[in-house]
Amino acid sequence: MSSPQHLVQMANDIGNFFRAQPKREDAIAGIANHIRSFWTRRMREKLFAEIRDDGSKLDDLPREALRRLMEEPPKTHQPAADAG
Repeated sequence: MSSPQHLVQMANDIGNFFRAQPKREDAIAGIANHIRSFWTRRMREKLFAEIRDDGSKLDDLPREALRRLMEEPPKTHQPAADAG
């Protein structure tokens, strides 16, 4: 299990990768998409708690991406359409 400090470092590393995007909005969207797609709910929740506590250890781009993810409604399971 990853510690909050390790997750902060990983999020900052992802932010540094996406920082090369010419538009700030594209970088934030890329970080949010990466975390949404590849991080477990538990990992995201640990970082959400970090933001609620202070968030100062996160760089600006991942902090903004995580704030946006916090505002997203939770996904609900959608059953597949009946092929019959």
